[in-house]
Amino acid sequence: MKMNRSGSAVWTGGLKDGRGTISTQSGALKEHPYGFASRFEGVAGSNPEELIGAAHAACFTMALSLILGEAGFKADRMSTSAVVTLEQVPDGFSITASHLTLEATIPGVDDAAFQALAAKAKAGCPVSKLLNTAITLDAKLV
Repeated sequence: MKMNRSGSAVWTGGLKDGRGTISTQSGALKEHPYGFASRFEGVAGSNPEELIGAAHAACFTMALSLILGEAGFKADRMSTSAVVTLEQVPDGFSITASHLTLEATIPGVDDAAFQALAAKAKAGCPVSKLLNTAITLDAKLV
């Protein structure tokens, strides 16, 4: 099985005075604004790193749902966030890390099994495989 999904960006102007929009194939984002200020100066608007973070959190959580099912468990609820780090390095900027934080309510699983299953999902999630960076995880069973 092979699937293709797409996203697109349009940019006008220079780096600091320019503006861009981001769209997704599904229409979940349609010409959503982004720019230098929203990426580097904390101004409201989107940026590539938060989109990668959302994709990583979603992918990891779905992968964990699969792995839990294979182990005979089903989550009542899982909530994952991903903090993606963009930092200046000698040759420009680089995404250097993605840190996942998970809180989950899963009946019948003990913490040792939960940690092992979460680690397996972190390593096996397709977005984790895509990111060539340090990926860390804090998993809390609640």
